[in-house]
Amino acid sequence: MEVYGEVSYQKYGIKPELVERVKFKLKNPVIKDRMRMLISNVTKYDLQDRVKVRKLVKSAALILHENLTELQEEQLVHFIVSLKIDPNNTFHLLKLWSMFR
Repeated sequence: MEVYGEVSYQKYGIKPELVERVKFKLKNPVIKDRMRMLISNVTKYDLQDRVKVRKLVKSAALILHENLTELQEEQLVHFIVSLKIDPNNTFHLLKLWSMFR
């Protein structure tokens, strides 16, 4: 899992401005709850399926009122799949959290 190294979302072409906007929007409890519901049953296998990840990215963008370009969607999908995230692994989640704080 690449999260272990000094990997940054910027390496995948994801702009810091987008990340900051999303972080700000997630401070809204309603949006945060909707996002939580979206990913509540996601498994590590779902996060390796590009079709499922693309659907999650599109759904998240709707919840966050973010208009993503095709390129931005692809960058986010590539980023998520590349990290091989296991949402049930606390270490993976801590590494992700530290990447975005």
